[in-house]
Amino acid sequence: MEIPLLDVGATYKELKKEIDKAIKEVLDSRWYINGENVKKFEEEFASYCKVSHCVGVGSGLSALELILRAYGIKKGDEVIAPANTFIATILAISNVGAKPILVEPGKLTFTIDPQKIEKAITKKTKAVLAVHLYGQAANITQIKTICKKYNLLLIEDAAQAHGAEHFGERAGGLGDAAGFSFYPTKNLGAYGDGGCVTTNDKIIADYIRSLRDYGSDKKYLYSYKGTNSRLDELQAAILRVKLKHLDVWNRRRQKIADFYLKYLNPTKNENFKLPQVADGNKHVWYVFVVCTKKRDKFIDYLTENSIGYIIHYPIPFYKQPAYKEMNSSSKNFPITNCLSEEIVSLPMGPHLSREEAEYVSEQINKFIQMYL
Repeated sequence: MEIPLLDVGATYKELKKEIDKAIKEVLDSRWYINGENVKKFEEEFASYCKVSHCVGVGSGLSALELILRAYGIKKGDEVIAPANTFIATILAISNVGAKPILVEPGKLTFTIDPQKIEKAITKKTKAVLAVHLYGQAANITQIKTICKKYNLLLIEDAAQAHGAEHFGERAGGLGDAAGFSFYPTKNLGAYGDGGCVTTNDKIIADYIRSLRDYGSDKKYLYSYKGTNSRLDELQAAILRVKLKHLDVWNRRRQKIADFYLKYLNPTKNENFKLPQVADGNKHVWYVFVVCTKKRDKFIDYLTENSIGYIIHYPIPFYKQPAYKEMNSSSKNFPITNCLSEEIVSLPMGPHLSREEAEYVSEQINKFIQMYL
């Protein structure tokens, strides 16, 4: 049996008639930029996230960058972010000229550790950029308390958390503003790049709406020095179809995660650890991440048994050539360094079958018995 990490084509197979119809309607309309589908998707996704405003943009990176820019974060400012995140989180900070200040994650949930945020705050700190990682919300309750104490913005990187909840509130409405990605592998994925900003702040939403369209408030009138970062009309039409099924697909992911958590058997084995869900969180399992101290042997074993996997992320961004000025700081992040050497994402997705999950679990249990 061959098990893919994620069957990205399965959503199209399930929704082919609806998606084909939506695409045809866009093509027939002859309106391809900032049309009715973008407007309606923004309304529908805002409602889904329980916020007042949603602004479609070109990518998750653009969403975060435009949020920071709209709030006036600039050169000389500092933004606190987790050390174990995808590079896009940090690029957004760098691209507006601000300095990323890194904080380690918690060992069990992988999200930013609130206990370490306060120690990182200086007079230059303007915001905390909390990442909801792997489908689980960060500890927003504690982070919000810290932000309020120091008068800091709380921005969510919700690129991996479509539908995730923290004490009954959905990601996207937990802070001052949030950035989402609609990359094809996401829980809510387009068939190309795309992203959005969600917020309850009308002034910020209107500002970002202008910034994404060259800085224009109306045709040929430019109030700001903007950029070109618009959610494509075709992608918006596809996302509108998929959004109707997001909660069902997230429940399917939950069932797979529940199965893994029940039948994978690393009891009392420090060499193989399962993910944990923090109190008050509804995890949507963008990926299912395990940790093993024998990762090289483990991924060889998965390959031999035709089980797909990926590593999120094998090289922390502060060790990357693009951030060579931060390379020497790697010793300051032992938890992130350790995670980068141990984490492995197993097959996960709304179309992974029970039979496939059983096969993955059986093979991994054999690995644990043989090698750990």
